Amino acid sequence: MSDNELGAFLRSRREAVTPAEVGLPTGLRRRTPGLRRAELATLAGISVEYLTRLEQGRDRNPSAQVLGALGDALRLPPTDRFLLHRLVKEQHGVDRVFCASAPVPALTVRPTVQALLDGLEPTPAVLFNWVGDIVAYTKGYERYARPLGLLDGRPPNIMRYLFTDDRARAVYPAWDRIADEQIAHMRHEVPRHDPHVAALADELTVTAGAPFSERLAAVPSLPARSGTDLVEHPEVGRLRLSFETLTLPDAGQRLTVHLAADEATAAALDHLNGRTPGALRAVSGGR
Repeated sequence: MSDNELGAFLRSRREAVTPAEVGLPTGLRRRTPGLRRAELATLAGISVEYLTRLEQGRDRNPSAQVLGALGDALRLPPTDRFLLHRLVKEQHGVDRVFCASAPVPALTVRPTVQALLDGLEPTPAVLFNWVGDIVAYTKGYERYARPLGLLDGRPPNIMRYLFTDDRARAVYPAWDRIADEQIAHMRHEVPRHDPHVAALADELTVTAGAPFSERLAAVPSLPARSGTDLVEHPEVGRLRLSFETLTLPDAGQRLTVHLAADEATAAALDHLNGRTPGALRAVSGGR
């Protein structure tokens, strides 16, 4: 991961804002995409020199007031403002103490979470730890995921599957977006200096190469908590699956529940579960 994620984030957002969006004249000769540093500095009420230091990583501890002013000047939505504050906290080194006593990612599930999974049957639901290991799942998830190869690892791991298993790109037509989202989960569910995340990142940098390493070095984003994925299933054809992801911060885990997004997918999941088509109902929504 980049040592200057804060600077990369600020620069990317500055370049994404047009002068017209903030009430500035466009001009005829602009070599810089988006706003110039001087323009953003003026809007935020800070000096160009200070903004340059922030973007270059030479100053990593801006005040909350400066962050608020930059967020206002860049018209950042709440999710990006949250991410901006988190990047400052991490790059200032607040999370480095985590490394010395970092817990091992759990491969066990507490009884109440297991009871929740049991109650979700036969819905495909899966529990991940913070490095993407698959910790527990419903029988409905197993019937859906095993033909895809998702459960082949020891332990199965969604990151290794996506980036090193040739089947993954055929399974997910929107592979690029799903890969981006899993990187976002890995980067933002624990401090970025976690040694277990670093070990997995080192491994995948070697085994997966540029498709992984370039994403890891890119401007950070927050992971999606809901949406709709397309899946090419080898047994029942194309599925449209909406998902909701719930975090369990105290356990370092997240629960993802998949729901049929249309009637054809509901019937296909019924088939996988050996049930009469029509037992499951589709849900509307997603993206």
